[in-house]
Amino acid sequence: MRTAGWLALGVVIVGGMTLAVSRAAEESPAPATEANAPPTAQPPASSVPVTPKNAAPPPSVTIIGASDAHGVLGRDVLSAANEDMGRIVDVVVDRSGHVRAAVIDFGGFLGVGSRKIVVDWNAMRFGKIVNKKDSITLELTKAQVAAAPEYKEDTPMVVLGASGSLQPLQAVQ
Repeated sequence: MRTAGWLALGVVIVGGMTLAVSRAAEESPAPATEANAPPTAQPPASSVPVTPKNAAPPPSVTIIGASDAHGVLGRDVLSAANEDMGRIVDVVVDRSGHVRAAVIDFGGFLGVGSRKIVVDWNAMRFGKIVNKKDSITLELTKAQVAAAPEYKEDTPMVVLGASGSLQPLQAVQ
């Protein structure tokens, strides 16, 4: 019931904003009066009517409930055996905008001696993230992640995936 209330409130707000923008675009500036007109000897030879520029259409709006989606940057990642695997520090997308992988800051202590590892997005499970303290589960062992090569920006990346789940990125010609 709460979600329906938020949805209705969002629709009313967007509708009001759209109406206000369209009315503002339709209104023309007030005509100059003698009191605020600049002193001139003669009226201008040609007067160009001032028309308001067309306002851009309102953006689309999607309302996502607070319990339906969560941010992932900075989240702890655990193995299926409940081992600490690090934190998500970046998300990798391909040229079409599809999420392909996550960069995990793995190992070390308080950021010293850690290294970044890239893991396939499909190797992660997000089912139990209700609040900021909840972690994400990775379908890889700590030994598998420890053996992965380090990720360095602007170099080809090796994406570590769960057995058989990673699809190769096709080269764009």
